[in-house]
Amino acid sequence: MSFPILSALIFLPILGCCVLLAIPRDRAGLIRGVALAVSVIELILTLPLWLYFDKTTHLMQFVERYPWIASWHVEYSVGIDGISILFVLLSVLITILCIAVSWTAITTKVKEFFIAILFLEGAMVGVFCALDFILFYILWEAMLIPMYLLIGVWGGPNRLYAAIKFFLYTLVGSLLMLVGIMILYLKGGQTFDILALAQNVHPYKTQLLLFWAFFAAFAVKVPMWPFHTWLPDAHTEAPTAGSVILAGILIKMGAYGFLRFSMPLFPDATKAMMIPMIVLSLIAIVYGAIICVSQTDIKRLIAYSSVSHMGFVTLGLFALNTQGMEGGILQMINHGVVTGALFLCIGMLYERTHTRVIADYGGLASSMPKLASFFLLFTMAAVGLPGTNGFIGEFMIMVGGFIARPWAAFFAASGVIIGAWYMLWLYQRIFFNPVNNKVVALLDLNNREILTLCPMVALVLWVGVYPNSLLSFMHASVAHLLEQVVGNPAITATALAPLAQTLGM
Repeated sequence: MSFPILSALIFLPILGCCVLLAIPRDRAGLIRGVALAVSVIELILTLPLWLYFDKTTHLMQFVERYPWIASWHVEYSVGIDGISILFVLLSVLITILCIAVSWTAITTKVKEFFIAILFLEGAMVGVFCALDFILFYILWEAMLIPMYLLIGVWGGPNRLYAAIKFFLYTLVGSLLMLVGIMILYLKGGQTFDILALAQNVHPYKTQLLLFWAFFAAFAVKVPMWPFHTWLPDAHTEAPTAGSVILAGILIKMGAYGFLRFSMPLFPDATKAMMIPMIVLSLIAIVYGAIICVSQTDIKRLIAYSSVSHMGFVTLGLFALNTQGMEGGILQMINHGVVTGALFLCIGMLYERTHTRVIADYGGLASSMPKLASFFLLFTMAAVGLPGTNGFIGEFMIMVGGFIARPWAAFFAASGVIIGAWYMLWLYQRIFFNPVNNKVVALLDLNNREILTLCPMVALVLWVGVYPNSLLSFMHASVAHLLEQVVGNPAITATALAPLAQTLGM
C-alpha cells in the first residue's frame, strides 16, 4: 500500500487530541462523541492491516521510513510483523471500550480525560510499530505521562501514591534501557535501526550486560516478580479505563520488549538466562495465585492475578520453542481480553456501589443476572475452561514448558489449580453468597454497557474455538525469531502435529 497506514494510526489520535483542545469544557457530550468517533475511525483504519497482511513472511510490512535526525542516523521508521500486528489491533479495540465504559463514570475534567486516553492510544500503537530505537524510546516514555495523569487525577483515595510509584518504577527501568540503547548505537555501527542492529553479533559478556539493561525496563513493565509491587496499587487506584489499559496493553509491552529486542539482539544471553527466567516466571505464577486467595478488594485480586498470568506468558516465551512462544504471545492477547473484560465488569459494578470490598457484595445473580452472565463467562476464560480463549494459550505454554523443562510444567500447573480456586471463590462471594442489603436493589447492565462487553465475549469464544485465526499471523515471525535465537524453530513440531491439527492450530 502506498497510503501511510501506520502513521495514520499513530497520529490520528494525536489529531483527535488537538480537536478536543478546541472544544469548550462545558460541551462534555460533544467531547465524548468526538473521542468515540476518533477511536472508531482508528478501528476502521486497521482493516487494511487484516486484508493486506502477508502471513507467509516474517519480514516487516507496511514499512515507512523518513529521515529525522540525520547527524545521529535517526529515522522515523515504522512497520509491523505477525507479532506486532496483533497488539496494534488490540490497542485500538481496547481504547474504544475504555471510552465507552467512561461515558458516565467520568464527570470531572472530562476534556482532559479523553485527551489523555487518545494520546495514550497513539503512543501505544507507535510503540508496537517503531523500528528505530529513538522513536521507540520516545513513545515508550510518552506513555508514562497520560497513564500517570489517569491514575493521579481520576483515581481513588491513594491515587497520588500509586501514580508516583508507577512513574518511578517504570522510569528507572527505562533509563537503564536507554543506557543499553546508547551502547548498542556505539557498538553497532552508529545506527538506531532495530532490524540492522539485530544483524550484529556481540561478545557474550556484552550481550549479557545489555540483556540485563533491557531486562530492567521490560521486567518492571510485565511486571515480573519481584518488580511487581507497583501494579496492585496502580490497578486499585486507577479509574476503570486506566485499569483496562494497564491490564490489556501496557503490561504486555514488557513481554513484547523481550520478543522484539532482548531475544533477537542478545541470543546468546537469552539462552544463558533461560533457566533463571523460567524460575522467575514460576515464582510469579505461584506467588501471584496464592496472594489472590487472601485479597479482600476485587480490583486488587484481579491485579495480582495479572502477575500470575503474565508469569505464564514469560514462561512460554523463555521456553524457547515454537509451542511455548506462540502460546505466550497468544496468552498475551487472551489476558488483555479477559482481564480487561473483568475490569470493565468491576468498573460497571463500582459505578453503582462505589465499593471494591468483596464482603460488601452478595446475591447479585438475582438482581443483576446480565452482569452475572458476562462475569461468569470471563471467569471461566480466566481459569482456562476449554472452549474459551484462556484454555488454548495456557495449554500451549504448558506444552512448551514441558518440552523445555518438565518440572516447569509441573509448577505452572499448580498455578492453574490455585487460579481456578480464587476466581470461582470470587464469583461465589459476589453473586451467590447471601444477599447483602447494600446491593439488593442495583440496576442491571444497560444497553451501552452490554454493547461494551459484547466484543470481549466474541473474542473469548472465537479464539477459544478457532485459535488459528490469530496463530496464523505469528507462525512465520515466531519461526524466524527462534531461528535467530536457537537455530531450530521446529522443536518437536512433527511429534505434536496431529494434536495441533485437532485444536485448529
